[in-house]
Amino acid sequence: MRRLVVALLAVCPLIAATGISPDEYKARRAALHKTLDGVLVLFGASEPEDLHTSFYQETNFLYLTGWSEPDAVLIMSSKGDFFFLPERNATEENFKGHHLAAEDQDASEKTGFAWVLPRSALESRFAEMTAATPRVYTLPSDPQAQKLKALAPLHEDLSAEKMISYLRMVKSPAEIALIQNSTDISVAAHLAAWKMIQPGVYEYQIAATMRGVYLSRGCERDAYAPIVGSGPNSVVLHYMTNRRKVDSGESIVMDVGAECSAYATDITRTVPANGKFTPRQREIYDIVLGAQRAAIAAVKPGARVSGPGLSLNKIARDYIDSHGKDLHGNSLGKYLTHGISHHVGLDVHDLSDINVPLVPGMVITIEPGIYIPEENIGVRIEDTVVVTENGARVLSSALPREAEEIEKLVGK
Repeated sequence: MRRLVVALLAVCPLIAATGISPDEYKARRAALHKTLDGVLVLFGASEPEDLHTSFYQETNFLYLTGWSEPDAVLIMSSKGDFFFLPERNATEENFKGHHLAAEDQDASEKTGFAWVLPRSALESRFAEMTAATPRVYTLPSDPQAQKLKALAPLHEDLSAEKMISYLRMVKSPAEIALIQNSTDISVAAHLAAWKMIQPGVYEYQIAATMRGVYLSRGCERDAYAPIVGSGPNSVVLHYMTNRRKVDSGESIVMDVGAECSAYATDITRTVPANGKFTPRQREIYDIVLGAQRAAIAAVKPGARVSGPGLSLNKIARDYIDSHGKDLHGNSLGKYLTHGISHHVGLDVHDLSDINVPLVPGMVITIEPGIYIPEENIGVRIEDTVVVTENGARVLSSALPREAEEIEKLVGK
């Protein structure tokens, strides 16, 4: 096992060797056109004014365009796809660097769009395109889109999220490869943290160790704010303060994943602070692990995260309810206080409909947990899996889940 750990820490690439091809972005837009019966408008993200925050592209926009510069706009309709870029501003470029503009000769080649126009042409082109259709699709949460849509007040106002979500839920081989890369690097980050954990370290030191691994390997950022909850903090589902000193005899919930090449992963492990679970911690841990195994075994095309039929949520909850008791003799099902799965992709909670049946290519988490505040025991075990033709493949399988294996590695 020690050799495996060293190998994983050594061989994870700096950044994914594969990416998304221009042809794949075109294919995504072509697939969207099959259900698009109006004009769709998507605004890319703008540069943040808060200096604490870096620029990251809006993920629906990124999914359809692959464009990673700010303030671009996409309009799609039966008349074609039009891409709008901001006009060049020498003063802004002095602070933020050079950006492609519509007048550049290579604008079409670099963006992958035949029609590339300046942002100043947006309103007139929108009016022209909406004249031929009664429907306008936008993201309801985008104020820029709502302002533009006011220019077509008599048109039906529709959300683009559902159409795009059905495309985003099924990942291509290239997307799965990028998620696997993010997962591999996150596994290395967890293993590095396990090695330095001991009583007396602070939660933020554990998080910093993990961040250092994946940032040094070319990942852009956390897939989500790291959750490192020890002792009483282990029962708080999304505890992100990470300021407490770890004490001996406690368990630590470590829900930490990287975002690399724009794709996220999601991994959680629960480890003993001093390298050895107490008997009660081990009892709860094994129940959670059993629930996770049962849910992963049920993943296959046709199953559902929740809802009627084969429900992963129900399988995990039923397992927990039928194993173990709390201090008052009650079953433990009520201590699973969240759903056990969500889709993963460009967002860690990827745009999706969790009630639709699973199909091959979907990437989801399996993450049961038990949280007992009365005992200061919280346990969550989470892996990212891809749905296959016959079942599931655990992308994060290289990170041990067995309690004995974890105990061999923590603090070593």
